[in-house]
Amino acid sequence: MVELVATLADHIDDVNSCSFSDSLLATCSLDKTIRVYFLKDFKEVSFSPLRGHSYAVHCCCFSPSQSVLASCSTDGKTILWSMCNGQILASLEQPRGSPVRVCRFSPSSTYLASGASDGSVVLWNVPLLKFHRAGLVKDGSLVACAFSPGGNLFITGSSAGDLTAWDENMRCLYSDKSHDLGVTCCDFSPQPVTDTTQGIECYKMVSCGQDNEIRIWLISFDDEKGFDMRCKLTLSGHSAPILACAFSSDGETIVSGSIDKSVIIYAAKTGCIRHILTHHKRYVTTCALAPNQPLLATGSMDKTVTIWKLGRKSDSPGKFIPAPELSRYLLSVQRICPSRRLHHHVPPCEVNRKHCAGVRIKRKAEFDVESWTEDDVRTWLANESLLEVEPHFSANNIDGKELLGLTKDILLHDLKIESLGLRNKILRKIEDLKSKMKAVSSKIPEEFLCPITCDVMKDPVIASDGYSYERKAIESWISTKRTSPMTNLPLENLLLTPNRTLKMALNRWLDTRSEEKNYISS
Repeated sequence: MVELVATLADHIDDVNSCSFSDSLLATCSLDKTIRVYFLKDFKEVSFSPLRGHSYAVHCCCFSPSQSVLASCSTDGKTILWSMCNGQILASLEQPRGSPVRVCRFSPSSTYLASGASDGSVVLWNVPLLKFHRAGLVKDGSLVACAFSPGGNLFITGSSAGDLTAWDENMRCLYSDKSHDLGVTCCDFSPQPVTDTTQGIECYKMVSCGQDNEIRIWLISFDDEKGFDMRCKLTLSGHSAPILACAFSSDGETIVSGSIDKSVIIYAAKTGCIRHILTHHKRYVTTCALAPNQPLLATGSMDKTVTIWKLGRKSDSPGKFIPAPELSRYLLSVQRICPSRRLHHHVPPCEVNRKHCAGVRIKRKAEFDVESWTEDDVRTWLANESLLEVEPHFSANNIDGKELLGLTKDILLHDLKIESLGLRNKILRKIEDLKSKMKAVSSKIPEEFLCPITCDVMKDPVIASDGYSYERKAIESWISTKRTSPMTNLPLENLLLTPNRTLKMALNRWLDTRSEEKNYISS
């Protein structure tokens, strides 16, 4: 069973990352702070919160020696903190000052890797507190990083979907597309395994991404046989992009957190779901397992961190869903949050969110009428100037599926709409709706919609906040504002970089849509 132990609500903005040591838990947030708690009672240490970053803190991690905590931020810095007194030991600035999205220590604590929005990855010499080497991925921002337990290689993941393997001299060993539209997290199992097909020792790594999937990889590397990386298992369960994943210290458990607001606990060997936790009210952005205690920490955009005890207790007050109830849970999630892919996991500011809501309702009318609720039908009636029949529809609980099945007889005898002209008008509107449904058989993927206009992008560009926009829309925005439309934080610079990966995906989708339309018309 899973027991909810504590809920920490000290951050005043989205929680981005959390990390365990043997005795401490660290969390970081968009509120620019890092908070450190004792595991014995989950009270903050005397020097918490840690303040040193000028913008949002994206990631934090303890060194294997546990005496140092690293944090990285939009301000382009990775800061090393002493866990004795909370003092800053070093402030390491990314060579080009790009926002740093992820940082990780090597198992020996000799190196610290930091990955940034410009695709750069830097290896820092921790004992000397100085730059060691740097590399650059071919496309996208670096958002994920993990060292192998042996420390002789590490993996980075990018927003373009690539996983790239590097040795300790920053030599690129491997790079390939692994998750459609972006990797979000990766983590190694500390325990080596034997690949029975080749009879060699290798390591397991888990990765997750915007494609709603988790992949378990077998990775081996030595001077004689070189580097090898193969996908061993793909796990499904989440209904939306997955933002975080982690292995337990014994390598037997995998946890993941998603935009669908759930945390799923898997058996690493089989991929079977053990539990689904649905405590958070907004996107789950981070999850971590304690190294020597049965504790799980999850952080969310609801500004809270929850601590769970993993065990066999039967009196669990936490809201969890065992594997036998998975299908029922997934059906409820699909009704609340239809499966979709997102290019960004941070939502627009409130003004954009309200604007986009109306646009999505309009698009929903064109593509997914059968899944409409009664409220959606009432919205459609208002848009079509049919409010006078709304009481008849509400009294008969007409949802989307029933709307499509309405006939003249049903309108007259069941809904009691006596006006012939009104009945004919309703049926004409329904036929128009059916025609729109036939025009395109698939929904518009939300990653193709500009966060500012909520229209399909034609010329997507990446701004310095790491997010993609329609070029004309963001140019108009920054002509009057110098803040990010997605976070409301100041933009580091006004440089706009073409998002070629998204552009290619958009073109492929448009080609497919055109073929479908031609097929229907023929």
